[in-house]
Amino acid sequence: MLSILIPTYNYTIYSLVSTIQKQIEQTGIDYEIICLDDASNLIFLENERINDLPHCSYKKLETNIGRSKIRNLLAKKSKYDWLLYLDADVMPKNNTFISEYLKHINDEIKVVNGGLLYREEKPERGKVLRWIYGKSREALPHQTRQKKPYLSFLTLNFLIHKSIFKKVSFDETIPNFRHEDTLFSYNLMQKNSRIIHIDNPIYHLGLDNFEDALQKEKESLIALKHMIDNRLIDVNYLKISKVFSKIKQYKLLFIFSFFYKNSQLLLLKNLSSTTPSLFIFDLYRLGYLCSIENK
Repeated sequence: MLSILIPTYNYTIYSLVSTIQKQIEQTGIDYEIICLDDASNLIFLENERINDLPHCSYKKLETNIGRSKIRNLLAKKSKYDWLLYLDADVMPKNNTFISEYLKHINDEIKVVNGGLLYREEKPERGKVLRWIYGKSREALPHQTRQKKPYLSFLTLNFLIHKSIFKKVSFDETIPNFRHEDTLFSYNLMQKNSRIIHIDNPIYHLGLDNFEDALQKEKESLIALKHMIDNRLIDVNYLKISKVFSKIKQYKLLFIFSFFYKNSQLLLLKNLSSTTPSLFIFDLYRLGYLCSIENK
């Protein structure tokens, strides 16, 4: 009935899997939990214990295949019609997590997004930027997410019918950086696949430190530029790409690139503080996107 699919890389997931397995055992449904490790360069012996849990499997790939391809491989290995994808660095908020999703498994072919939360406790200084961004831009109530169902879609925690996934799988041709969820949601929209947003969140635990958060953001912007250049998504789909398009249209790239290159230290001073501004972060992101376009 339900295949739970968890890709992982350099992360311990035994606690997540055992928590999910205990919940789903109580429901009495047929299930499987498949975990694939994308050739981690760290060894977690604890993850091997997953193979001792009923209906659970853990396998480490010999070579790294990337974020999109491993998600597609998980779907190919699954045997049930409903797929529940979870990221490695998450944990359900409630002990009714699985039963809430089961309420939406019926004859209607659809995608169900459960949402996410971040801990209320403010983290150490180096992780504040990612924490504030996540709480403000990602951890949205389901009513708010439903107003823009595709733009609000994130791949950390979602249920999808396999028939939809076969039509809209993750694109393996894009750079193995970020924004694969953006392209996935855009393709869902193009296929008129229905997305329902519900209040069934997980806690996102894997907060990046400041340097990693900036590096991943730069990688995601490179990936976004690739998608725009290759017409994989409409330039107006995301707010940042829409503004970027207007800057290009009015031939202001040089000005924004100049601003970015000469204001980086000032911007980074704010972003690395204990009270970073998301407006400043947006300026930094937009400036970087303009600078790589203007090379």
